[in-house]
Amino acid sequence: MSETTSPAPRTPVDFWFDPVCPWAWMTSRWVLEVEKVRDIEVRWHVMSLAVLNEHRLDELPEQYAENMRPGGSTWTPVRVVIAAQQLYGDEVVGRLYTALGTRFHNQGLGVNRESIAAAIADAGLPADLIAHADKDTYDTELRASHQQGIDKVGQEVGTPVISVPGPDGTEVAFFGPVVTPAPQGEEAARLWDGTLAVASVPGFYEIKRSRTQGPDFSNL
Repeated sequence: MSETTSPAPRTPVDFWFDPVCPWAWMTSRWVLEVEKVRDIEVRWHVMSLAVLNEHRLDELPEQYAENMRPGGSTWTPVRVVIAAQQLYGDEVVGRLYTALGTRFHNQGLGVNRESIAAAIADAGLPADLIAHADKDTYDTELRASHQQGIDKVGQEVGTPVISVPGPDGTEVAFFGPVVTPAPQGEEAARLWDGTLAVASVPGFYEIKRSRTQGPDFSNL
């Protein structure tokens, strides 16, 4: 009688996002592509551009700052996602994020209540979740999730934040990678392998160049 062995657990990859950020959306589609070609499991967490910028609103362009003030459009989607997580579990977060991002970014339908309500339906979640767009019920949990990501990577970053295994199994977190369009197939795998490579170097912090194009959703 032969012994059966359990498959090795997939490598956990923690990903912090704000649903309104197009760059986080691009990176999230890349890491989902990596799931197809490397043995990883993405664990989704919310962070908030509104929370990140709440102490520097007077330094931002007025329209951008207005969206981030209490009641602004930057608050509403992330409040719905954190409510879904608290009420229905971690497993719904990625599904709802995909539904929101597809409408906000791929379809260009805007960050509004109509898009959020439709995304809730697309994700198979109860319609009354939309009420949390205007509620601070889970703001404590939202801020805790946001802070967890920031604590791993530092203050001088935005969204997304990704945490990957370092050489000794400890987590190494980065802002990014910022990439457009989202790599697919073997290209996605190479970027993942490169991410692990830089994470394996103690003291590595940053590679950067100026962005010369905006987010390209054409292959999503």
